[in-house]
Amino acid sequence: MHKCLRPKVFAFGALFVGVFLSLTLSASAHFLLNLNVRISHVEHSEDGLRVYIRTPMPYLVADKVGDQDGDALPKAAPFTTNAMSDGQLVHFVDLQAVMSDPNGLGQFAEGGLHLIVDNQRLRGTVKSVRLHRVGNEPGFATLTEAQQAVDTETALTPPLFVGDTIVDLVLHYDTDGPIQSYSIANVLDPGLPDQDQTANLILDYASDTPQIFRSRGLMTEPLVVQQEGYGGFLSFVWEGIRHILEGLDHVLFVVCLVIGAQTLRALLLRATGFTVGHSVTLSLGFFGFVPSGAWFVPAVETGIALSIIFAAVAAFMSFKDSARSEVTMVLLTTLIGLLHGLGFSFVLHKILQVTSPNIWQSLLAFNLGVELGQVTIILALWPALIMCRRLNSSLWMSLRVGLAGGCAVIACFWTFQRVAEVYSTLA
Repeated sequence: MHKCLRPKVFAFGALFVGVFLSLTLSASAHFLLNLNVRISHVEHSEDGLRVYIRTPMPYLVADKVGDQDGDALPKAAPFTTNAMSDGQLVHFVDLQAVMSDPNGLGQFAEGGLHLIVDNQRLRGTVKSVRLHRVGNEPGFATLTEAQQAVDTETALTPPLFVGDTIVDLVLHYDTDGPIQSYSIANVLDPGLPDQDQTANLILDYASDTPQIFRSRGLMTEPLVVQQEGYGGFLSFVWEGIRHILEGLDHVLFVVCLVIGAQTLRALLLRATGFTVGHSVTLSLGFFGFVPSGAWFVPAVETGIALSIIFAAVAAFMSFKDSARSEVTMVLLTTLIGLLHGLGFSFVLHKILQVTSPNIWQSLLAFNLGVELGQVTIILALWPALIMCRRLNSSLWMSLRVGLAGGCAVIACFWTFQRVAEVYSTLA
């Protein structure tokens, strides 16, 4: 490599590493949150809509905690109490207050949910509220399960952390007749860490074939639900796209895949192998045909980090132009795809349960979105590399070295981090 280009390569790699490492650091949580999935089942009738909602309790009360003045405890949010533990403010459910006025907690949910029909917001009536401890909650994947959950009381004993509490409730909205379309949004802003990663699942039962919609974040932008259309399918396609584009480990692997291919044919073959591999394990992992031990998820994440290191090293290597070497790379890429598919399945399993309706449609849509996200990365990077290769071979080599080196360093950091997680589950 030309001497004058080396500082640029190292600077580029350092910048690349710095940016991505900063994105991987997690913020400290002020308010305990052990679950970030919200589910809504919308049942239609002749005179209205009935919405069954499951939400973690912090989404309803976290923004209602008073300001802390010095060493004094802040005023507790409604239906909660505060205490200091090891210098940290912790929040507990006030079970007596909830028993005295359960619908009051439901009113917070009604105030945040905006159900809009013909450009007018409907006001709902709280019909039922139930609290469950995380890990002891009844099923909520189907309308039948939701109906049973809001009628099921589970034993709750103090102390019960707010972050360990799930709220199931029913809101009824009167209408003048059957509803053909509506929009749904949530204006609650609890100020929770990583609340932009909230998984929202909306299931609409206007017809015999329920539509399933997926939205990430606080859902402040209204989601339009129509009886006809492909909105539910497209929402899962979009979620697949977002997952691969926002999942840094998957992005880095595809980047290494692109810079390691010498020809477009080689790139397409490797990408196809990756697709075949992760399509298989995405379904197998989602349906639970994998180990269930606590060590398994961090072990897979560690394997994904190692796959990035392998892909980065492979990008440096020069293979002989032979069918055997390319076949070997395609097979290895397919095996790595199996690993990444398990990672995709973990994410999908958080937002969609096996008993959900139209499960295969949602799986297909999510997988299609993953492919579109992968193609987006390839289309953005491959033409740029080819242009650099034609204009300046030294610049092209510098980009390859900088990208591969940066990916490898980040993956090494993740590997050490995730090996520690595996060890902690086995200790």
